[in-house]
Amino acid sequence: MKKILVVIDMQNDFIDGALGTPEAVAIVENVKAKILSYPKENVFATRDTHHQYYMDTQEGRNLPVPHCIRGTDGWQIRPEIAELIFPDHIVDKPTFVLERREEDGIEIELVGLCTDICVVSNALLLKASMPETPISCDASCCAGVTPAKHEAALETMRSCQIRIIND
Repeated sequence: MKKILVVIDMQNDFIDGALGTPEAVAIVENVKAKILSYPKENVFATRDTHHQYYMDTQEGRNLPVPHCIRGTDGWQIRPEIAELIFPDHIVDKPTFVLERREEDGIEIELVGLCTDICVVSNALLLKASMPETPISCDASCCAGVTPAKHEAALETMRSCQIRIIND
């Protein structure tokens, strides 16, 4: 079975920028080690992507902190992580989720930021669209907006048959 790693939104704004947290900074080395444990061709990443009019969007009205604006330093994936991922394996996404279709013979592991927003959203949508595909999340390579929200998201994923490792 081919195992795929999806590195979610390990961008400067989520690590130590506009929406950064000490917990996000703390997982950078874990995420790098996780990426290096996979064949490079099996590693994919998402990049949260907004535009200058972000504050006029529904998300901007609910989370009024400009972040991940295309072309800014905050939008970039942390350089030491980006260098480990093929550029054509990075997917810009305008919202919380990466779309994926059912494939036989694969397993998906998720890591990244933020556990309680983009990681859980991707995990649940992947599980819903690919119910027979084994999906896991490495808790030691994720961080939430707060530690409590991180734990709540892990519990939500467990409830939906997503395997949580290194919790």
